Amino acid sequence: MTALNPRRIVLTLAGPVLALLVAFVVTSLVLVAVGDPVGDVWSTLLAKPLPRQMVNIVNAASVFYLSAIAVAIGFRMNLFNIGVDGQYRVAVFAAAVFAGQAWLPGILNVIVAILIAILCGGLWAGIAAWLKVKRGVSEVISTIMLNAIATGLVSWLLGKVRDTSGSGSNVTNTREIPDSSKLEGLALIPGATNKVYTLILLAALVGFLYWFVLGKTRFGYDLRATGMSETAAVASGVKVPRMVISAMLLSGGVAGLVGMPLLFGQDFSYGTTFQAGLGFSGIAIALLGRNNPIGIAFAALLWAYLEQQSNGLQIKADVSPELVNIIQGVILFAVVIAYELIRRADIRLEQARVARELAAQRGHAPVEEGAKA
Repeated sequence: MTALNPRRIVLTLAGPVLALLVAFVVTSLVLVAVGDPVGDVWSTLLAKPLPRQMVNIVNAASVFYLSAIAVAIGFRMNLFNIGVDGQYRVAVFAAAVFAGQAWLPGILNVIVAILIAILCGGLWAGIAAWLKVKRGVSEVISTIMLNAIATGLVSWLLGKVRDTSGSGSNVTNTREIPDSSKLEGLALIPGATNKVYTLILLAALVGFLYWFVLGKTRFGYDLRATGMSETAAVASGVKVPRMVISAMLLSGGVAGLVGMPLLFGQDFSYGTTFQAGLGFSGIAIALLGRNNPIGIAFAALLWAYLEQQSNGLQIKADVSPELVNIIQGVILFAVVIAYELIRRADIRLEQARVARELAAQRGHAPVEEGAKA
């Protein structure tokens, strides 16, 4: 068992704490500059949420968590999968169309729809993987382009398969899933009238598998080794192209799960009002959580907390809720700088420790007898 290293723990926590402090200061300065009430804004944002709001925070965090894990899989391989947004759109659309047909009963309909979502998300990410391995196309460029293609493709297909049974509504959506496949949720927060998504269990399972596969298996070791040094990985026998494809397929497969809690716990169909932008939130949350499953969970809760608390800004402080976007942007900007500063500080501390140990060894080393003249 690895002993806890106090220095490592302090340095790990220092990055997010420093980023939050910077965000607090910068946001306060922005509020002062435009003449908005600083005290009212922070008292609104930092107020204790009601039970109903806590459920909303947990629900949003579960969705953010899946998105961030999908991004983090790529990050561990030094791949920037910017295409989670497009991958989850394609996946949730395909799952919604299938589940809406009600070909299978109850929970079996849910399980097969989830498998379809994983398959579609993985295949969509596989396009970027194939382009990178076979044509040398940067995954950043290809996934950004695939996001745009996915948005257009899903919009076009939605028009083809839209549910025409309802009339008088401007919302276009797929056929609603049957009642037997709607997940009622879990009453985890006392006093709340709403419920936590049942598929929060799926998010927890994904987090555990992410930790286990990447941290405890040979595949995870090869993936991390390739991300740290491709040259060293090749020298140790790792087939890098195969790892690139595997990592992108895994990342896309998890991205396919992002919309599942919303589909089966809230919306029950895919339509023009389905939540967008979840992939880009996942990038920020994965960075803030340092690709660690526990760190990502806390970062997802923070992201969801800020978004939930922003709803009261307009009424209580007469400030636009979009202020939270500034806070989130500053946090992301600050955390990247903070992690780099902490990495350099860690290197200096490690070098100083090694120097002290070498000096101590020399001080205790026996003096060798010199050769006689």
